Amino acid sequence: MAAHATCAWGILGSPNTPRPLRIGGAAARRRSPMTPHPELALEQTRLDEAYAHLAQMRARTEAVASITASAAQAVDSAIAQAHLRARLRTLDTEVDGLAFGRLDDEAGDTWYVGRRHVEDANGDPVVVDWRAPISTPFYRATAADPMELLRRRRFVMTRRQIDDVFDEVFDDPDSVDAAHHGGIPDPLLAELERSRTGEMRDIVATIAAEQDVVIRAPIDTCLVVQGGPGTGKTAVGLHRAAFLLYEHRGQLDRDGVLVVGPNPLFLRYIAQVLPSLGEAATRQTTMERLVGGRVAREDPPEVARLKGDGRLAQVLAAAARQHLRVPDEDLVVSTAWGRLRIAATDLEEAVADIAGRDVPFAVGRNAFRTRVRRLAWLGHPDARWEDAAPTAAFDEEMRTNAALNAAIAKIWPSVSAPVLVKRLLTNKRVLAAAAAGLLGADEQAVLLRRAGASRLDDEPWSLPELVLVDEAEGLLNGVGRTYGHAVVDEAQDLSAMELRAVARRCPSRSMTVLGDLAQATAPGAQSSWEDAIVHLGSPATASIEELELGYRVPRPILDVANRLLPAVAPGVRPARSVREDGAAPDFVAVAAGELAERTAVLVTSLAATWGSVGVIVPATLIASVGDALRAAGVEHGTGARGGLSGVVTLVEPLEAKGLEFDAVVVVEPGAVFDDARGGRLLYVALTRAVQELVVVHAAPLPATLTG
Repeated sequence: MAAHATCAWGILGSPNTPRPLRIGGAAARRRSPMTPHPELALEQTRLDEAYAHLAQMRARTEAVASITASAAQAVDSAIAQAHLRARLRTLDTEVDGLAFGRLDDEAGDTWYVGRRHVEDANGDPVVVDWRAPISTPFYRATAADPMELLRRRRFVMTRRQIDDVFDEVFDDPDSVDAAHHGGIPDPLLAELERSRTGEMRDIVATIAAEQDVVIRAPIDTCLVVQGGPGTGKTAVGLHRAAFLLYEHRGQLDRDGVLVVGPNPLFLRYIAQVLPSLGEAATRQTTMERLVGGRVAREDPPEVARLKGDGRLAQVLAAAARQHLRVPDEDLVVSTAWGRLRIAATDLEEAVADIAGRDVPFAVGRNAFRTRVRRLAWLGHPDARWEDAAPTAAFDEEMRTNAALNAAIAKIWPSVSAPVLVKRLLTNKRVLAAAAAGLLGADEQAVLLRRAGASRLDDEPWSLPELVLVDEAEGLLNGVGRTYGHAVVDEAQDLSAMELRAVARRCPSRSMTVLGDLAQATAPGAQSSWEDAIVHLGSPATASIEELELGYRVPRPILDVANRLLPAVAPGVRPARSVREDGAAPDFVAVAAGELAERTAVLVTSLAATWGSVGVIVPATLIASVGDALRAAGVEHGTGARGGLSGVVTLVEPLEAKGLEFDAVVVVEPGAVFDDARGGRLLYVALTRAVQELVVVHAAPLPATLTG
């Protein structure tokens, strides 16, 4: 393993540092859980020293910031202050698990791997950042390929306290096995069994090799990650963003990183992952917030599906072109130099040429205005040569000539995105002309199933319509804010038009697109990642990776949920859980009139045992279950209010996407299964539990689920 510097705590085997004991093989297996690792105290001391060095680094940076604040040059000081503030954010001392592992390599060097880079007063590394190349073997070394390591040491931690130490000595394969439980590294098992809270934790100490490959993918890659429940795809996407921010700090600090999630509850759940890794240069948003506006109504599924169809981009472009009106006669303009004539054929050629370019409509309008002035100049007596520039006086006359400007506006008018979309969706003639050859008459009739408001400001837009307005805005005026990298989670639920909206904001197509086709439930959702890549613009660097191993959901629970896949997602490979142990789901049948009350009893019991309990209920029953929880004195939040802030959270199946809880109660799965989105919502609901799943029902269970 190549090393660039020696760890500040010394070289393994040096006179000042005793060579650590080899703990592995039979010795590791014999050590009981109650027997501390012989070097636990030593590692705790070194961790404490690392925190002290981090505090000193922050103090030095604060001192420089104080001096810079009083600098004479205000502009230079402001720039320096901005850099120092960004530096201070990375030196936050309130970080848990500053160092979570150690590498001992064949060259005799020791490296502590952690969440931050920490150095001593001489600049020697005390902890190396998990994203640094030298840390790669911590995640990828195996007994078959130790990557020049002698040993990998992992810490099990609670905040700043090391609870246990596990060693893998690579010239002793038994030790590698001893540091695992059923194929899972002990620190990962400890993390999986730790009680959940209302926030997703980073996985930086327990990243698996297959996840690390995705995380360290090059920045110029449009990477689509397919992963079943519990494979860690959300965490992987966020950690890839953190890795790219580390690798390409200047570029991404300038251009920013965009994170798009399915709903506000999900964003609250993941909000602290990147800050815990020292990264804050991101914008986290939902599709509704991304495209702006306010969703005032919901389209029926068949209407939403059509409005999200990629063909609507072509329809909008055709609708914009309808506004171009080339005159049949020459254009004659009165000027201070007399009447100037511009041939109709020249105007037609100019419109065709500029409209054929890949530029926003408004940019084309400005280009056309410039072309018309040039054509007018060629009719001026002073324009003796075709390449002669117009005089300043003539140019000023043309810019302010009311008749000429009115003629230009008539040929190439200014168009508003909301007006364009409203006319398209409410005017049968306009839609028929724009959709000719693209949409059939029956599809056009579906789009026209809406009435417009009398005032544009009062228009009740649906989300698919706001996405169309966003497409029109890009078509007409170009894209405003763009980003250097985009992370899109639950991407299987985005329509073609929504994928286009994200892609417009990331012109480099440096993207991490995360999802599970088996959980696609939205109208217009994706059934193929190859199709999704086309909607993203078919970037040449696009690739698809699959995370096959599930770490979160125990196998007994996942096996039951996977019974649904042959019927609801036959083309999707079932996820495999590495957690062989765990309780099978508990199915509780109750009388029809007792469903809500029995649910409250079950939730009360689970809340006394676990740190987080999710109650997943179909929309038709959520009010009655909420009432029963309140009557039983069970404090709980909902997706819209206080969700994830307490032990119990009450959500509909769609809101549960991407979330995880220690225990989950799924209420009346038959009602979920009978939803228009079929068994996929039930699949989502059944795969949210990390420890315990209870299914309570009064109606018969779906036959597919009972197997």
